Amino acid sequence: MSTVRVTSLPAPRGRGTTPVSIVVGALVGALTVALLVVLWGLAATLVGGLTTTLPVGQALLVGLALGAAVGALRTGPDTAPWLAVGIGLAAGAAWLAATGLRPLGLDAVRPVWGVGFALLLLGLAGHLVRYALRGIDFRRLRRDLLETIAVRLLRGFAFAFFGLIILFPFWYMLSASLKGRADMLRDPANLTIDWSQGARELLVGYREVLVTFDFLNFIGNSFLVAFVTMTVTLVMAVLGAYAITRLAFPGRTFLARSILLIYMFPAIVLVIPLYAVFTQLGLRDTLPGLLIVYPATTIPVALYMLRSYFQTLPKDLEEAGLIDGCTRAQVIWRITLPLAMPAIASVGLYVFMIAWNEFLFAFMFLDDPGIFTLPRGMVMLDSQEVPRQYLMAGAMIITVPIMILFFWFEKYLVGGLTAGGVKG
Repeated sequence: MSTVRVTSLPAPRGRGTTPVSIVVGALVGALTVALLVVLWGLAATLVGGLTTTLPVGQALLVGLALGAAVGALRTGPDTAPWLAVGIGLAAGAAWLAATGLRPLGLDAVRPVWGVGFALLLLGLAGHLVRYALRGIDFRRLRRDLLETIAVRLLRGFAFAFFGLIILFPFWYMLSASLKGRADMLRDPANLTIDWSQGARELLVGYREVLVTFDFLNFIGNSFLVAFVTMTVTLVMAVLGAYAITRLAFPGRTFLARSILLIYMFPAIVLVIPLYAVFTQLGLRDTLPGLLIVYPATTIPVALYMLRSYFQTLPKDLEEAGLIDGCTRAQVIWRITLPLAMPAIASVGLYVFMIAWNEFLFAFMFLDDPGIFTLPRGMVMLDSQEVPRQYLMAGAMIITVPIMILFFWFEKYLVGGLTAGGVKG
């Protein structure tokens, strides 16, 4: 008796290609390239100082062709990444050839802003179109699949929009801080940086701020105040959070619910009576005065955050440590603290940022320039006699260290803030 062996044939390479995929890819490509060209033109004008135009019509046509090609060359539910990027590069080369290497109508041929960015952004556009169409079966197109494509597009537009509004003020501070006084007065709206001046001329604002206005001393004062505040806050908050979550004592429930009661009172309401009391006690115009106020305002929020995290830690480990002969302090040091390190790191960074940036109490309590913190010292730069680039240099000095700390400890910050959100 003969048997018939049935073998499955490989799926055709173009099985993901349909007229719908080509049309949708063309629309996605047009929107993507138009957005990238607008961002490209803004960057060339604001950062490069070039006279440009925004050929949105050309961008839409190039995007239609690019997206249609990506949609037509799909292999199953996806397009090969190298192929999508290659299509974008080919579209960019064709656009450059058609415009004579002047895709934005630049006043002169600029290899970086013209050829370089054209190829880079069109290659990126090919990849983005491929990402928007990835995993979509256009042979059985449903409403939820179209919504998936729309969400992917909106996500890209949202990233571009929020990235622009976040980076623009930072770039303005940087460019203004690197200008000379004459350049700032001649064209304050110009955001370009003249790198040909050399480091000595570019950094004159930072040199004046750090040396002449004594910002090196302010940095030391701010670091001292922020570090001590963070240390005192963490010690008190760890012990308090552990006591509330693990120990039974009268008033525990009321205390747990009233931790954040201090935040019902605005700081401006507290500063006047504190000013009067500290003046009588001789604590005004001293750093120890700030070291009393700052922990008092940061301990409640740190205690609340650590309490939420400690509630997620299993009690069995601590009970096992007590059974093995550990004291309560040893349990906290050897078991609880290592388990809670992500939360402690995130709370410590948060408290450090609060103390580093605090202005109201420092402005009201400190009068001696020798003990100014950075935010208090910034007031010295907010004057008609001080050039604006010095003010921007001071703002960069305040911002950059805390940004570096934030990005360095970002994984601890995100993990610590979300770990206590769900009990289990």
